[in-house]
Amino acid sequence: MPKYVAFLRAINVGGHLVKMDRLRTLFEDLGFTTVETFIASGNVIFDSRSTNAGSLEKKIEKHLLKALGYEVATFIRSIAEVEKIASSEPFSAAELKQKGNTLYVGFLSQAPSEESRRELIKCGNENNDFAITDREVFWLCRAKFSETDFSGARLEKILKLKTTLRNANTPQRISAKYSKVR
Repeated sequence: MPKYVAFLRAINVGGHLVKMDRLRTLFEDLGFTTVETFIASGNVIFDSRSTNAGSLEKKIEKHLLKALGYEVATFIRSIAEVEKIASSEPFSAAELKQKGNTLYVGFLSQAPSEESRRELIKCGNENNDFAITDREVFWLCRAKFSETDFSGARLEKILKLKTTLRNANTPQRISAKYSKVR
């Protein structure tokens, strides 16, 4: 049975607090099995017979809206996709290891348009650099998150797509824990 990771937006931020045991139960209510949460920022690992990630996203979003009372954008990736994200090297090792630099991954529901890609790349500067794959954006932040002139909201506006951001160590840790489970 396929194993997936749901990267949820608006979980335990902005006053939307959801205990992880409740989140697991909400996923189990949908018939998913082997449900686990990974850190309290809206990462849920689960098994499903479905092989259609888009339909899973819609099913989860509808259920969470009803249960929580607010929209929770959902971005599904298979464990193989998480492994690929975790092993991506969008920037040099020296850049990534430089003190103060942090790599973020923005999960998207679909690939951004070429126009949006070009607009985002133009936003690169001394504090920010970007690399775009199919449905992910890698953001190298060379300043404290609070000190950069960039944000998740600006990323969404430029790409014209919803996204949720994670520190790159999140997919790396998920991959390390679950890649052998497939």
